[in-house]
Parts: sequence; C-alpha cells; structure tokens
Amino acid sequence: MDKATADQRFHIHMVSDATGETLESMAKAALVQFEGIETVKHFWPMVRTAAQMERIMQDIAEKPGMVLYTLVNKEIRAALVQGCTELKLPMVSVLDPVIEALGEFLGAKATAQPGRQHALDQEYFKRIDALDYTMTHDDGQHADDLGNADVILVGVSRTSKTPTSMYLAIRGFKVANVPFVPGCPLPPALLSAEEPLTVGLTTSPERLIQIRSNRLRIMNEDKPTDYVDLETVRQEVTQCRRLCGEHGWPVIDVTRRSIEETAASIINLYYTRAEMERNG
Repeated sequence: MDKATADQRFHIHMVSDATGETLESMAKAALVQFEGIETVKHFWPMVRTAAQMERIMQDIAEKPGMVLYTLVNKEIRAALVQGCTELKLPMVSVLDPVIEALGEFLGAKATAQPGRQHALDQEYFKRIDALDYTMTHDDGQHADDLGNADVILVGVSRTSKTPTSMYLAIRGFKVANVPFVPGCPLPPALLSAEEPLTVGLTTSPERLIQIRSNRLRIMNEDKPTDYVDLETVRQEVTQCRRLCGEHGWPVIDVTRRSIEETAASIINLYYTRAEMERNG
C-alpha cells in the first residue's frame, strides 16, 4: 500500500446479529497493524430482520467500504452477500473459519443461534459479580475483604491499577487494588491474604512524573510537591518494589505496556499459579 492510499479515509461496516463486540475487537486488533489510515466505523448490531438489512444496505451503498459480519440467519446473510457482491465490496464472515475448523475437529455441527455467545449464562453473572466486587474494592476501599479477591494489585499512585482492575473484572476476575503510599501502613488483610494472587505494578520514575504532572495540570495544581519530585518518586518506586520482593509478589513494569498487555500478563500468572497448585 503506497502513502497516497494509506493517508485516505475508508469506511468499515460491522454487521452483527448480536452486540457486535466480537467484530469490534477483531477489527481493532487488525487495524492497529496499519499506520496512517483513518477509519470511519459503522456498527450495525442486533440485525434480525430482512427490513433491517435492507436499510443497512442502503447506507453501505452510500458509504461503501469493507464489510465484516457475524450473521447466522441464512436469508439475512444472503441479502448482505448479494448486496455486497452487486456493489463489488469486500466482505468477511469473521467467525466462519473458526467455526468450520472447530466443527471438523470436534466432528459436530454448530447450532445457528444469533448472539449465543452473549447468553445470560453463569459466566455472564460471574462477570457482573466481578465488576461489582472490583468497583467496591477500588483504591484500598473495604480492605478487610481482600481475602475474597481473585487478584490484588499493589502499586504507587498512577500505575494504572484501576483501569487494569476494571479490564480484569470484565474478564470475570474479582480484583482489589491497594495503593502503596510511603509512610502509610498497608491493610493487615493484604499481608495475610493467601488465596488471591497479589501482583505489584511499577513504572519508571520518569514516566510516573510525566503522568502525575499531567494530572496536576488538569486539576490546576501548579505548586511544587514531592508527588512529582524525581528523587522522592524514585524512592517511592524502590520501596514498593522492595515490599513486593519481601512478600514474594511478582512485579510487572507497566512503563511500555498497554492495559490489555498488563492484564494478559496477570491472567497468565494467575493460571500458571493455579496449574502449579493443582500439580502439587
């Protein structure tokens, strides 16, 4: 792809008979591989009737672009395929290759039920429970209940504890996060918690100062403070690392990591520990 093409905007239509979350995640993962491209996304969730598809095709014709879809109803799918073929637009049924491969491997036929991956099953209510626990136990709140967490995050201020906690909660993990503040005692329940996986989050002092300074500017706070003093912050980060080392808590440096990458590392630690415990 040359620069002239890469600098252009293009439309991408995501058509789903469910919430469209699967399409959005896959599109996001693919698009980050291409630089200099501006994308206009169009979401068409909960498409269940021919009338809906007819209106969608009118909009696609007005704003032509690539079409990604997850549709199990044969008639609705056929209408989309026919419309895109007539418009000469590229289209991809993103789940078909995976479903076909699984069917061949398992020797079974998939059930064509729209949105089945989002059914209100036990896993759904587990995520709701995890979100409720995580929001209740944000920033050291209700510390006496830390033993009921799946994961506890410990770190100095502005090391992405809260957003990482929320991301993990969406994945079904009950997460508590506890701030490390020099001179302030940690909750006794944190030091005695054995069941949860406790993980320390850290970052470079320079990056931490940058983030904290931006936050102070947003709050219109411009007075000198130890909160952004380099030597003080270095000591703060060192003390937190030392604490984690003393208790055998793994530490993740989030300096160059996205929230998703940090969460993936934590999930890997969680399941690795569970496997080790099962194997004795």
